[in-house]
Amino acid sequence: MTQHLHSNPQCAARAVALPKKPLLILMLAFLLCGFADAKTFATVDGKDITDKDIAMILRAMPGATYDKLPPEIQQQVLNQAIEQRLLMNKAKKDGIQNSAEYKEALQDAQDELALGVWMKKQLDKITINDKEAREFYNQNPKIFAQPEQIKARHILVKDEKTAKDIIAQLGKAPKGKLVDEFKKLSAEKSIDEGIAQDGGELGWFTRDQMVPEFSDAAFKLAKGSFTKNPVKTNFGYHVILLEDKKASGTASYDTVKERVMQGLKMQKFKENLGQIAQELRKDAKVVVK
Repeated sequence: MTQHLHSNPQCAARAVALPKKPLLILMLAFLLCGFADAKTFATVDGKDITDKDIAMILRAMPGATYDKLPPEIQQQVLNQAIEQRLLMNKAKKDGIQNSAEYKEALQDAQDELALGVWMKKQLDKITINDKEAREFYNQNPKIFAQPEQIKARHILVKDEKTAKDIIAQLGKAPKGKLVDEFKKLSAEKSIDEGIAQDGGELGWFTRDQMVPEFSDAAFKLAKGSFTKNPVKTNFGYHVILLEDKKASGTASYDTVKERVMQGLKMQKFKENLGQIAQELRKDAKVVVK
């Protein structure tokens, strides 16, 4: 239920917008992680299932990190990696390596691997210094602008009377116990099942991340206060508790420095690849059909 409160569910707190990476660079991600020490999660017929195998499964879940997945999803991912290894062993036992299709695919894979390793070497040659990063930061203030944010909790119920009863109970909470009472009532009353047991915690969000009626009420609250009247949206009736506020401003250079340097490095990498490709094309026989 909670995700639908967001006017744009894909929006998290605003991230620093840096130059976009070319699609070709995405293949580097798996290549780069392949040089790290592998962690073993299971064995299949004596062969390890490592984080490299897990990473292959997670390619279908963009942005997912195994350690941050719920335990039941981790188990599903691990089971899929185990099944994949079993099928891989079966394919080899059946002699798939001797087929023409395998040999053709192997050549394609070798070509892509050669390109990937070469690209990594080109990337490693590039360095960005503090002067370049700070110059980009100073010349692009809009990129690093941070809108006003609040941290809040909510309890969602179906009818206005229930919401008013909750507000009345919160009004009787002993001094210093408001948040505890809110968490208890959330677990007991809220129909927002996704976060009810977490005390209705919504985390940090900007005004445009929630439906207007909700944001209008939440952003008017003082820190540590709650709505004295139910807030009606198309999801039902909300009781909102404001825990903290962050005023609008600009992210400090120190907090974004690493992301700026990485973004500039990838941008320079993209430009270098384009220049190399143009030079190579001058001497190549290219026939477009």
